[in-house]
Amino acid sequence: MSARADSDTNRRADARATTGGNARTNRRRGSPEGARDTGRSRSLPRSLSLSQNFLAGPAVARRVVRLAAPEAGCGLVVEIGAGTGTLTEALAPHCRELIAYEIDRRLLPGLRTRLAAHPHVRVVGQDFLASRPPREPFAVVGNVPYARTSEIVDWCLRAPRLESATFVTQLEYARKRTGDYGRWSLLTVRTWPWHEWRLRGRVPRESFRPVPRVDSAVLRLDRRGEPLLPRTEEAAYRRMVETGFGGAGGTLYASLRRAGYSTPRLTTAFRTADLPNTTVVAYATPSQWLTLHKTLH
Repeated sequence: MSARADSDTNRRADARATTGGNARTNRRRGSPEGARDTGRSRSLPRSLSLSQNFLAGPAVARRVVRLAAPEAGCGLVVEIGAGTGTLTEALAPHCRELIAYEIDRRLLPGLRTRLAAHPHVRVVGQDFLASRPPREPFAVVGNVPYARTSEIVDWCLRAPRLESATFVTQLEYARKRTGDYGRWSLLTVRTWPWHEWRLRGRVPRESFRPVPRVDSAVLRLDRRGEPLLPRTEEAAYRRMVETGFGGAGGTLYASLRRAGYSTPRLTTAFRTADLPNTTVVAYATPSQWLTLHKTLH
């Protein structure tokens, strides 16, 4: 599969579905390609249009918290899809303030009762994606719906004060974003100088109730304390990456050549990055992209 097709598949896999309550997918729960929102769910009763998969118990939640690695006494944490509060309760002792978003209003009374012993936890009954990013440094943690992972990740990447985001999401999505298949996606490469993507661990499907059809994973996104490129070079770097992923010519070298980079400069840059001229775009690592940029610009 080409990198462009791979990227398109990711976008299709993250088509819109209902957010909240740790919903894994809509209608086609656990499909390898994620859920497609056909629009029919709007006419279904709410109990059917929300397909919710909750963490099975405190032990699973504690493992997610360990992988999220919030330090004791840290500042603000925002949780996506608090559901019944299993992960929320595990997170509460590790932060100064916790804002837990839950879209399913049927769950709010039980959620607030469960968290009553934690006065620093605030439950918000709305779609997380409709919220504004906090103005202070914060971290995001959530057991997120497969079908809206891309939207949630985009929200986090745009948030200027975000320090880290830890998601329980579809294993396939996490592997694609972190290069675990040996290929790299456009989004990962484009954001790599400023954000690090890591696969922190797998979560078996049996860790959820009801049990979905596929496994999940913990995906960690960290804003780099020291960016690998200054922001003044961001526009040029992203133009180069998007040109390379454009697919013209069949190889990364051919795509950049057609964009106007001279043959001698490209030859030198590819040699410096230890990239054969026949490399397909998805197989260039983020570090090699950085070398290409520094050599060409």
